[in-house]
Amino acid sequence: MVIPSPVRPERVIKFLKPYVLKIHVTNKYVNAQVFHTPTATVASAASTQEKALRISMGKNNGSTHDVSAASKIGKILGERLLFNNIPAVSVGFKREQRYHGKVKAVIDSLREAGVKLV
Repeated sequence: MVIPSPVRPERVIKFLKPYVLKIHVTNKYVNAQVFHTPTATVASAASTQEKALRISMGKNNGSTHDVSAASKIGKILGERLLFNNIPAVSVGFKREQRYHGKVKAVIDSLREAGVKLV
């Protein structure tokens, strides 16, 4: 059985930002997703858990949890967003997140890739 995605009323959609970036950082991985808020779906995502990315980072000196891995995730996510014709996103921080370290690396590399932050 397929459950349809929720559709929000028009009065709510007017005040939502259409694309929101969510960043999840653990001790092992860095995940970044862009949500389309009116339809409550994931528009694009990038993670260091992806097999192709782990291979490209290399086994000898590549780490999936440091700042350089976070900047690679931001660059890849930016390319995917521009490929999907999403020119701008807004950033949704969790309560404990600050613009520092890995989160800063993801956001700065998104800017360098050409995505505008609203």
